[in-house]
Amino acid sequence: MSTTGANADPLAALGSLPGVADSVESVRKAVDRVYGHRIMRRRSAEITSEAALRGARGSAALSGADWALEEVRRRTDFGGDAEARVMGAALRLSAEAGQLLSIWRQSPLRVLARLHLVAAASKDDEIGRPRQAGEPVDEPLIEVPLPDAEDVSGRLEGLADLIIAGTSAPALVTAAVVHGELLALRPFVSHNGLVARTAERIVLIGSGLDPKAICPPEVGHAELGRASYLAALDGYVSGTPEGMAAWIAHCGRAIELGARESTAVCEALQRGAA
Repeated sequence: MSTTGANADPLAALGSLPGVADSVESVRKAVDRVYGHRIMRRRSAEITSEAALRGARGSAALSGADWALEEVRRRTDFGGDAEARVMGAALRLSAEAGQLLSIWRQSPLRVLARLHLVAAASKDDEIGRPRQAGEPVDEPLIEVPLPDAEDVSGRLEGLADLIIAGTSAPALVTAAVVHGELLALRPFVSHNGLVARTAERIVLIGSGLDPKAICPPEVGHAELGRASYLAALDGYVSGTPEGMAAWIAHCGRAIELGARESTAVCEALQRGAA
């Protein structure tokens, strides 16, 4: 996404793209429904915990570790094979997201660095900083063209400036742009998809749209499927109004599906308490 031009709030301008207002309204209604569920008044902490687990499972699935939810619950060791390490990284990021909200608006690049450190769980020199020229990127499931390191640096700074300056854009728009930009840039040598989806979640929580973190978009992204996810990302990378609107709508649908998942959890808890 270009962050230059005469418009002082380019994120807000995206809100006027065709269909985006409808997506924003649909997301708001879906989120309001789950927040209005009677079980939320008494057991919101349980819903938040379950949403974090299911969100981590969904994000890991999109990064190649598509495990059943009960397998994620059962396992305690995530240091084995590659899939287990991906799942462990997703779980760590899900736990970390809520701890970084106060830092995000002041220093988003610091938060992104921290997320990469948490995901990689390594002290290697290339961890926790944007990749440098010549460093390979381990992100086999994202196939859009990879920007060079110099372009990454400039676009990351531009994205951070937008977040720090603030925007009147709806939370859905901001979250979708943060998510899409990080996927397009792949600023780190690894774990970019996991970091991008966690950053999306941080925006949704910090914006006040989903303050209790009970509408995990990662669940929806996984449910919509990797092919749909990558096709929508192609639209974002194209930079066309139609492509950007399609990506925002895709992210909106993912949030709605996350809200639906937590509504189902509420219903199950309510039946158990009856």
